[in-house]
Amino acid sequence: MSKNDNLTIYGINGPIVTVKGKTNLFIHEMVYAGNEKLIGEVSSVSSEKTTIQIYENTSGLRIGEPIIHEGNLLCVTLGPGLLSEIYDGICRPLKKIEAVSGCFIQRGINIPGISFEKKWNVTLKLKPGDHVEQGTIFALCQETSVIEHRFPVPTGLSGTVIKVLPDGEYNVKEPLVTLKNDDGEEFTLCMLTLQPIRQARKVAKRLEPTIPLITGQRIIDSLFPIAKGGTAAIPGGFGTGKTITQHQLAKWSDADIIVYIGCGERGNEMTQVLEEFSELVDPRTGKSMLERTILIANTSNMPVAAREASIYSGVTLAEYYRDMGYNVAVMADSTSRWAEALREISGRLEEMPAEEGFPAYLPSKLSAFYERAGLFETMSGEIGSITIIGAVSPQGNDFSEPVTQNTKRFIRCYWALDKSLAYARHYPSINWTTSYSEYTGTLEKWFCNKFGPDYSKYRQEIQNVLNEEASLMEIVKLIGSDLLADEQKLILDVAKVIRVGFLQQNALIPEDSYVESEKQFLMMKYIIELYYKAKVLIARQIPASQLRESGIYDMLSKMKYDIPNDKCELFDKLWSDMNDKLSEIEQRYV
Repeated sequence: MSKNDNLTIYGINGPIVTVKGKTNLFIHEMVYAGNEKLIGEVSSVSSEKTTIQIYENTSGLRIGEPIIHEGNLLCVTLGPGLLSEIYDGICRPLKKIEAVSGCFIQRGINIPGISFEKKWNVTLKLKPGDHVEQGTIFALCQETSVIEHRFPVPTGLSGTVIKVLPDGEYNVKEPLVTLKNDDGEEFTLCMLTLQPIRQARKVAKRLEPTIPLITGQRIIDSLFPIAKGGTAAIPGGFGTGKTITQHQLAKWSDADIIVYIGCGERGNEMTQVLEEFSELVDPRTGKSMLERTILIANTSNMPVAAREASIYSGVTLAEYYRDMGYNVAVMADSTSRWAEALREISGRLEEMPAEEGFPAYLPSKLSAFYERAGLFETMSGEIGSITIIGAVSPQGNDFSEPVTQNTKRFIRCYWALDKSLAYARHYPSINWTTSYSEYTGTLEKWFCNKFGPDYSKYRQEIQNVLNEEASLMEIVKLIGSDLLADEQKLILDVAKVIRVGFLQQNALIPEDSYVESEKQFLMMKYIIELYYKAKVLIARQIPASQLRESGIYDMLSKMKYDIPNDKCELFDKLWSDMNDKLSEIEQRYV
């Protein structure tokens, strides 16, 4: 199988290996380096030398050892069995590697991402004589109890079916369907596919994302929503809750498939992720969360080149399930450590550094990743989406550094985490004054159709109150709140209700960890309706302190705990009780 061109290693610089002279290797070709056959990828080619980045530890590799290549791009193996698995940065299954080599990854080990021997119960959708085009679904199997795996005809292939196997149990390599094209050539279709990680899979059409990804997190769904097929960044310094926020989104969002990429994370953090996901019960199905999850673990002590490849591996797996018509959410944690890997490799390649030592092509690499998100019509006519949510870890909490600033150019949803909120135990610690979502306009129609035209009014009023509070806090720091006018005191009181009673959520309390959209809307509605009524009372010279002492603000703050998701009718009683209290106050000043 291998091509023997007598290529040998000429130089070794960490994960970078060079081959001297002119070769017939091409860019992004996968090679095996050394006697242990370490997996690598060609990164540059010239008449003088070829440069290869190795995805494994190069300790002990020697000059003169062979380079073996087969003329293939760096690919991932696709097929049933991907879900519930844990992979490294180049999609090698870590559980199977552990069974072979123990707790530490053995060098040169090359185990395919899915089992070639396991048999799946397959249902064939074609019969002899059918004419099929690229993207036609030719077979189905139940991959997990919650996900049906669909097999489309590969891109660029069409023809007439001349042979179909009966329904039954088959492994991924067995030919299920035989086609004959217009030139008389015959092709066989099986369940196994190889896909280059740096090439996006073809689609029929890109669509405008107009349906929200419901996350159950109030500050996201109500103030800064993201669409299915959208892109978002979660920048934040150490300890601000980036990983926890992504865990919440992975667990509660209404995506069909979750691809979680631990890219350069600390080993203990990644261990916690792996342990938690294996124990999580999927709130949508009541089954294990892993049944619709793929985990890619590439910790900070793993080879740096594999970290660079890990986000492409993850998004390639996401595209595979998107083409089946599923909505996939990709969590990349974190793209800053991926960029650091890019910087290290660039330095060893002796490329000209740009800002803060990052390579000049950092923006194009980020755009190549985020542009693979979107809502698409697939080649099979299905509608599928990929939503990419990337965490960014700016050093020293400096949001002006290159990775954060360049990421903002390619995403449309920016959830900036605030260190002071995190230290005050306000989670999610998303800062409502610096965060934004460009999907608000495109998703407004969906929300208004569901909740009525008042939805936009309440949402905008919530933001207005928060913005006014931010302005007033500058005055409060100088003169205190006692000297403010009652109208201004009301703003501070209502803003506190919004912050504590609406924006802050407790992941440990079931009623508050996930909140249905209807409950979110009603919470907004009654906060703002109370605000409107209170403004009328204050205009009648009723002191703001009387409203505060009546306990109505506490009632609003506690509604997130007191009213379960499935008992929204209790809001009517809450509103009735608050009206009674307001009437009592009003009667005192008649």
